[in-house]
Amino acid sequence: MTPTQVSNTHQDKVQAKGQTWMGCGILALGVVMAVGASMIPSEAGYSGVGPNFLPALVSLVLLICGAWVIWEARSGGFRNLEEPSGADAGFWSGFAWMSAGLLANAALITTIGFILSCTLCFALAVRGLRTAEADKIGAFNVKQFISDLLIGAAISAPVYWMFTKLLAINLPGLTSTGWI
Repeated sequence: MTPTQVSNTHQDKVQAKGQTWMGCGILALGVVMAVGASMIPSEAGYSGVGPNFLPALVSLVLLICGAWVIWEARSGGFRNLEEPSGADAGFWSGFAWMSAGLLANAALITTIGFILSCTLCFALAVRGLRTAEADKIGAFNVKQFISDLLIGAAISAPVYWMFTKLLAINLPGLTSTGWI
């Protein structure tokens, strides 16, 4: 056996171990979801399907996928994998912008309403994606940020109106009229 073959065999074992742990994580998530689904009341709702149906279905699929990943990893690993593309490390600035958008949305949705909080979330997430694409932080472009806010409002307003007016699902609004 050549040194290259020994190195590849060791690397394959390390990959298989990581893949096995990934499968175990998926299985654990499926178990947690199944326990949570079992705690949801199962009274039949619309069309005889209760509120626990979808979480139970998702947990079942996670359990199946987790077992499949473990089986694949233990039976030789995922074969013929291509080399991963992209950067060697994550782009933390973009991650921070996107995280700030999600956290701001969660913190502000009951204060400033669905439309404005989702608009801000969209604009901050787009800023994160743009900085990651450019692979640098770059200067803050006010015109681009205002454009992102307008696009975010154009997306979130119809979603809000569809949920509140058409589906009669209450989302937090800025006013009591139900339009903002």
